[in-house]
Amino acid sequence: MYLEPTTIFFPTLSARNLNGRTLTLPAEFGGAFNIAIIAFRRWHQALVDSWFPFLNPLLAAHPNLRAYELPIIGRQYTLARLFIDGGMAFAIPDPAVRNRTLTVYTDVRQVVAALQIPSIETITLLLVDRTGRIFWRDTGPYTAERAEGLEQTLATLLQ
Repeated sequence: MYLEPTTIFFPTLSARNLNGRTLTLPAEFGGAFNIAIIAFRRWHQALVDSWFPFLNPLLAAHPNLRAYELPIIGRQYTLARLFIDGGMAFAIPDPAVRNRTLTVYTDVRQVVAALQIPSIETITLLLVDRTGRIFWRDTGPYTAERAEGLEQTLATLLQ
């Protein structure tokens, strides 16, 4: 669903990709527009993966668009970060996928509240710029209807 740009803002978060680079989001997202796929559970990976057959050609067609996987992990696991991130990185042989996977160790409830995420039992997708303006959101695995909403929003923004 398209959102008025000032309705909700992406909060400032410290993240690290699985190649070891630390970023401050949303300012250091790589695109003018960025699809942030936020996951809370390990089993959410299948939901995240369901989007990339659709997203890969979309990303190739729009050089100023990027997509990121953002596992949001409770702050209490920060001491295990090397183990958790290392396990994820080991399981992902593609350096480009490791580069777009940004782990965030933080207060999960604060992120959920700031982004007005209705449930952590599924993934949330956001289209956001580097200032934190959110232009589109949806939840759940890929469906043609959800993808159409993203495409329509991008068409409006990129015209």
